[in-house]
Amino acid sequence: MTKTIRTTILTATLCLSSFILDTGVCAQPGRRMPAAHTFTWKGEDFLLDGKPFIVRSGEMHYPRVPRAAWRDRFRKAKAMGLNTITTYVFWNLHEPIQGKFDFSGDLDIAEFVREAGQEGLYVIVRPGPYICTEWDFGGIPAWFLKTADLKVRTSDPRFVDAARKYMAAVGRQLAPLQITHGGNIIMSQVENEYGSFGKDHAYVAAVKKMIQDAGFDNLLFTSDGPSEALLTGGTLPDTLSVINFGSGDAVDKQFANFAKFRQDVPRMTGEYWIGWFDHWGAKHETVKPEIVAKGVEWMLVNKVSFNLYMFHGGTSFGFMNGANTSRNEPYQPDTSSYDYDSPLDEAGRPTPKYYALRDVIKKHLPPGETLPDVPTSRDLIEIPAFDLKEKAGMFSLLDKPIRSEKPLSMEAIGQNYGYLLYRKKLGKAFSGELKFDSLRDYGLVYIDGKAVGTLDRRLKQNSIAINAGEGSTLDILVENNGRLNFGREFNLDRKGIIGDVWLGGEALKDWEIYGLPLADLSKLKSSKDPNGKDFPRFYRGSFSLTTTGDTFLDTTSWVKGVVWVNGHNLGRFWKIGPQQTLFIPENWLKKGKNEVIVLDVATPKKPTLRGVKNQIFDNQ
Repeated sequence: MTKTIRTTILTATLCLSSFILDTGVCAQPGRRMPAAHTFTWKGEDFLLDGKPFIVRSGEMHYPRVPRAAWRDRFRKAKAMGLNTITTYVFWNLHEPIQGKFDFSGDLDIAEFVREAGQEGLYVIVRPGPYICTEWDFGGIPAWFLKTADLKVRTSDPRFVDAARKYMAAVGRQLAPLQITHGGNIIMSQVENEYGSFGKDHAYVAAVKKMIQDAGFDNLLFTSDGPSEALLTGGTLPDTLSVINFGSGDAVDKQFANFAKFRQDVPRMTGEYWIGWFDHWGAKHETVKPEIVAKGVEWMLVNKVSFNLYMFHGGTSFGFMNGANTSRNEPYQPDTSSYDYDSPLDEAGRPTPKYYALRDVIKKHLPPGETLPDVPTSRDLIEIPAFDLKEKAGMFSLLDKPIRSEKPLSMEAIGQNYGYLLYRKKLGKAFSGELKFDSLRDYGLVYIDGKAVGTLDRRLKQNSIAINAGEGSTLDILVENNGRLNFGREFNLDRKGIIGDVWLGGEALKDWEIYGLPLADLSKLKSSKDPNGKDFPRFYRGSFSLTTTGDTFLDTTSWVKGVVWVNGHNLGRFWKIGPQQTLFIPENWLKKGKNEVIVLDVATPKKPTLRGVKNQIFDNQ
């Protein structure tokens, strides 16, 4: 490579890294490139170009907010008083198939960072490889679960090697955008709350090294809960540490605890939880604005940096929601809405919490800094009620089965999301209990096409009474409701039927297994009597628009399933709530005809939908 070519490539890279944060101009003949800034620390201060700097950050995730809306949200962050945006990097979206990376469209994280810079915001990136965030399998690709003895988030060389390749791909996108290269990425996180999972410091050190090897030469840090046990397990001695806690906690006490662990370092809340996420079947979570504002004011008065989690939650579109487990709750799937009771609601509109935080931040701005006016939010649109008259049987999508002596998991057959159908012809008549070692996560049982009942992992249900004649066909449809994203057991959360199915004390053998990932609905065909009256159905309809805009699809007349609009998977609905609407971004709609497909595993009260201007939660 000649010196001229090398110089051209370097210049192009630096051009991509020019931001309003510098001078906003790229090098031209006779002009000097803007110099790289510095972001370091000394004592209890972060230092931007050698001067004390308080990080006022808010979390916002590029896959949960359509690309067309990023700039609007950044401007609202700036107007609220933030100077930084923090985001995770979502491995399972960027490498859905092992070895094939995707950073295009809504996944263009480099563009996300550049646009933030153009709006005067710095960025903190959290590339994982594990990210939690109420996201399927904590953001780790589900294809790891196909290998029975592989354990993610450990020093298992198979995991570390794959994570290293992923991190290198992330580095190719983001390393040129660091503040050390004239960009606006000021910090990068190593792993994520590892102290809540394990104590393998060799693994955490390996993650740090792979991040550095990927080209990240900015300030690195770890993030954990504030207790000594969590900090001891998750931190590295030569890496900055920040702490995570909720707005209901006494902020001064959390940092008093941190001071017992480390002193003479910058203090920062890596996640200040100013709301909370929702589980299906639970209440909608909220936190009062005045409680949140009080904590932020304490941090500003005491020169403590913070990251508000979430500034804007958005939506876990498609099948990407995660799940949790606790001592009393075996399985708690998260809703598709990630509203999080944030300062910006799911549609990006300022809430009372937004203005409470803006008022507090405005009181404590450095001399000479002012806030821009709050950008105006566009009104949402309403869509009059419309019918979904076309029907298609879910089982019309069945392809050739996999034949197996025992039930196989979703991951074992190479499928990551959606549903599985297990089919078995019974050799003899039976009346009694059908039992499962484990069914994950929601099952519908049929005998000869007639619905028998459901099994819900949330409720610890693992058996159901059946009456079957000789030669009857047993069908078990199992839905993956989202993999665990937190806790020590998330490593084991494979989907489908795990173990055996028992009938009269005998394990059933010789199954037909059909995959239903629902990634392609182009083969759906309407039918007047689709696959028997009890089987799940797709419903198709359309509506026309003369003006587009964001809206919420009202699902209150439906039972349990998924909605697609113009081919985009909006996420899940479930009558148990609390979420009763699905967000449709404006850029997924079009003037003229818009197509809607709904899968409902039960029979809706009425197959109609409408677009409304506000979210509907059960307890509001």
